[in-house]
Formats: sequence, structure tokens, C-alpha cells
Amino acid sequence: MANVMLVANLNCDRVLQLKEPLQAGGRHHYQDLGRRLGGGGANTGLALVYAGHQVSLVSQVGRDETADWLLAEASLKGLNCSLLQRNDIVTPELMLLMTPDGERTIIRPERPAFTLGTAPDFTKWDAIYINSSADGVALWARKALEANKNKQSLKNRQVLVVAQLPKSLDPRPCQVLITSRSDLEAHLLSSGDAVKISDISAFDYARTVAGEALEFFIVTDGANGTTVYTEFGPEFVAAQAVDVVDTTGAGDAYAAGVIHGLLASLSITESMAVGTQWASIAVATKSSVPGDEFQAYLAQSE
Repeated sequence: MANVMLVANLNCDRVLQLKEPLQAGGRHHYQDLGRRLGGGGANTGLALVYAGHQVSLVSQVGRDETADWLLAEASLKGLNCSLLQRNDIVTPELMLLMTPDGERTIIRPERPAFTLGTAPDFTKWDAIYINSSADGVALWARKALEANKNKQSLKNRQVLVVAQLPKSLDPRPCQVLITSRSDLEAHLLSSGDAVKISDISAFDYARTVAGEALEFFIVTDGANGTTVYTEFGPEFVAAQAVDVVDTTGAGDAYAAGVIHGLLASLSITESMAVGTQWASIAVATKSSVPGDEFQAYLAQSE
């Protein structure tokens, strides 16, 4: 069992099931499926909790009824919410528009600014996962990496530092950087680089974001599988065939699987295979947070 910190959003998702695909200018009928726990903090965090880890969530919520509901749901499911900041903000519901093929469109208001406080003593943690654009997150990541100053590689690290490629051009110091192919393409466009992924050295590009500590740059591509880029070249892990029900949270489940594998001292490709398995369960179930199907899989795997 590892002690894991997640810097990620905790959301209240309002799920609207559409009867047909979204069309610009169209009129759509929907079924309101109610609200559910969501966000990277819940989706990644609960997968790790169910896998036996102690998970603490760093995020912010308001002081309203929606925030109270979020904290109660997250705590009851096993997430440690003692590090959450409660501010005088309105906690919004995020609208998830689900189409019959399992794809989803997320509609949310602009998030209020979230500023991290003084960085904690990261030697008390086995891993930190960053999926947030909070102010100060790069400083926290650098502080976590400093705990590995006298370590020669990720395998004998003190703290595992994993991050998602940010939407912005801000730095994200880490040892393992994860993104999807579509998000990487958007990042390249926002950087002003009129290039395609095939025209760049993916690992060198990732190091401009993650710094010299980076060892692995993972790019997921849905049913086309996943590639990890290193200074020694790329390696590929195939996707698993699955009937897609709901794609919400698949990337979060994937990240959880990779973190779990690395904490268990698996190789990067073995850890990616765990992530692929966990993501395949996520897309095959009607939920973003891991549910009964995921827990049944873990029980069978023991």
C-alpha cells in the first residue's frame, strides 16, 4: 500500500443522456440521469483506493450544499479529503452530454482561481499525481522531485512524480508525463508550432514541459493503442477491444493504472498494460468513477 497525493479536480457531474448525436443547430431530447461524483480526483483517486492505496486529494470546493455532497460522497468511498480547500465559491455542476455511442461532451463554467499553499514535506509521500492547473503546482512538483535528488533513476526514487500534460504552456516538472494524442496536438497548436506529432521528437518536446527529470512520455490514442517515448526510443502497447458505453474517466483510470504499476515496481510497458486494462473497464461501464465492475476485476486478480 502506497501513500498517494492527487492534485486534481473534484467535480459534481450532471449527466444528460441524449437520444441522438450532437448536431450544430439541432434540437436534442435528453434524459436526466442525475448527478454523480466526477473529476480526475475522484476517477483516478478511487481506482487507486480500490487497489489498496491511501489517497489524499488536493483540490478546492465551496461551502455550499453541492460541496457538502461532494465531500460526503468522496469520503464515504475512501478518499482522504482533509487537504481540500473550502472557499467562498459556488460549486458548479458540470454538464455531461452523453450520446448513444458513449461519447461525451463536457460543458462547465470557468473555474475560479485555485492557489496552492506552502508545499508539504514530500518525503512522507510515495507518489504525487498532478492533473490540475492550480497556481503553484509547478513549484510543488519541483519540491517533490527534490526528494529524489540523490536517486539515480525512477526505480529507486523516493517519490514518484506523474503529471498530465497541461492545457496551457506552463511547465509541469515530473518523471512521467501523460497525455492523449488529441491533447498533444492541441498543445502543439497553442505553442505556435505549426508541426505534426510525426515531425517532432516527442520525447525532446516533452522535456521542454517536464524538465530533465522526465523519463517517460506516454501518449494514448484510444483504440489505436499507446506509445511511450524515452530517450532510447518509443515502445508501443496495444489497446484492448471493448464495447464502449461511456468514455468519461477513461484517461483518469489509465493514469491510475500506470501509477499503480510503477508503485509495484513494474516496467513502464507493464504499467501501461495495467493502465490499458483499467481504462477498458472504465469505458465499458456507465460511470466515470470506478464502480462494481472495477472492484470485481481487482478481486479476481488477487
